[in-house]
Amino acid sequence: MDLSNGYESVSREFLERRGNSSTRANAIGVKEVRKWARRLTPRSSVIDLGCGPGFPITSVLVEEGLQVFAVDAAPSFVAAFQRNLPGIPISCESVLDSRFFDRTFDAVLSVGLIFLLKAEEQHRLIQRFSDILLPGGRLLFTASAMPNVWNDAMTGLESISLGAGEYRKLLRAVGISIAEEYQDVGENHYFDTIKGK
Repeated sequence: MDLSNGYESVSREFLERRGNSSTRANAIGVKEVRKWARRLTPRSSVIDLGCGPGFPITSVLVEEGLQVFAVDAAPSFVAAFQRNLPGIPISCESVLDSRFFDRTFDAVLSVGLIFLLKAEEQHRLIQRFSDILLPGGRLLFTASAMPNVWNDAMTGLESISLGAGEYRKLLRAVGISIAEEYQDVGENHYFDTIKGK
């Protein structure tokens, strides 16, 4: 069973396109993640779920002086991450089954992941976001604002967005409130949220 939602099978192509330091300066999402990271207290603990090879997104967290942890289910991405960001703790496992380093975090980042999961798995992941966030902790994740089903451009596998209304409802149910929503130049929709105290 492929826990990487098809990304292990396309890892070579993905790494060539997006997985090295030369692609990160103007990469989609970098500006938004940097802005979010700068709102966090210095040295805050942050876990990047579905981190890929660490470039371009996880490296922003490291550059901003945060205490970074990472999880990805694709072995090729984890190996690239270890080369790109040596010394940053990473675990090769599904976010649905991860032990998340047996700890809680000040912040959780999940860019380009949730919609790769089935609807019921997305519900579970939102609960898991809440479980690992400290009270007052921040969560930033991306998903289409409109309910939608499409085939992932790289893997060809089905992707599902539950839509902003459903995500807001699911977040509220686990004690997480929306602070802000916005889009980047690639039309990725960001949910910037806070766990209630």
